[in-house]
Amino acid sequence: MTSYLELTRPLNNLITALAVFIGAWIAGLTGYMDKLFFALLSASFISAGGYVINDYFDLEIDKINKPSRPLPQGEIRPRSALVFSFILFMVGIFFSLFIKNIALILAIMAIALLILYSFKFKRTPLFGNLVVSFICGLAFIYGGLVGRDFRLSLIPAGFAFLFHLGREIIKDIEDIKGDISSGAQTLPVVSGINLSLLLTTIVFSGLLFLTIIPYYFKIFPLLYLIIVLVMDLLLVYVMVSMWRDQSKKNLGMLSGILKLGMILGLVAIFVVRL
Repeated sequence: MTSYLELTRPLNNLITALAVFIGAWIAGLTGYMDKLFFALLSASFISAGGYVINDYFDLEIDKINKPSRPLPQGEIRPRSALVFSFILFMVGIFFSLFIKNIALILAIMAIALLILYSFKFKRTPLFGNLVVSFICGLAFIYGGLVGRDFRLSLIPAGFAFLFHLGREIIKDIEDIKGDISSGAQTLPVVSGINLSLLLTTIVFSGLLFLTIIPYYFKIFPLLYLIIVLVMDLLLVYVMVSMWRDQSKKNLGMLSGILKLGMILGLVAIFVVRL
């Protein structure tokens, strides 16, 4: 059971649940706690299913890049992982039925994109990064459905899209050795590391600028700005460090730092409604 749990990436699913909560929170969460509960469960199970099916399709790549994971180690059979992902997806769809009709549509769309991403899009230059970033931003909108005004959830959704787009490209640079050996046509493989770093810098620089906009137009308060500036400093550090050192070890560390930045971004949005 521990191996199956590891496949689902519990910490990442917790971050997904937090994104859903923040989306609902900023949209005006009042009197919708039951629907929020189901939204959190639905998104978490769909996210977990996405990680499992990603490991299923990435088995050969992970034998090189991440040999300690359950599938490369032989702790779980590939067919069992595939069935497990299907069960997780179905549970996620089931819980979406208790939210809104549009939630069911978004849940099915997210699952379809996760499957297509793992099967095909992940191995295509940039498009795969755009797809997974869109899915990450969708979590905020999913939560926003249970609030009074889901349009406010579009702000963190946009931030999340850019944040994850940059992080995904960094992860592709980190995994370039395994991707080359498996024939995956990711952006670093096709266009080179320097162009990938340049694009990541452009994306993160755009994000730095956009995070200031809600405060500038008095949409979000000063406390938001203070917290988000800490996240922005982390982004600046990541950009400087990735240009200095493209080793697998350093890029892996930067990916971890970006997870911390993710949490800071969630906190910054949370204080808006305090």
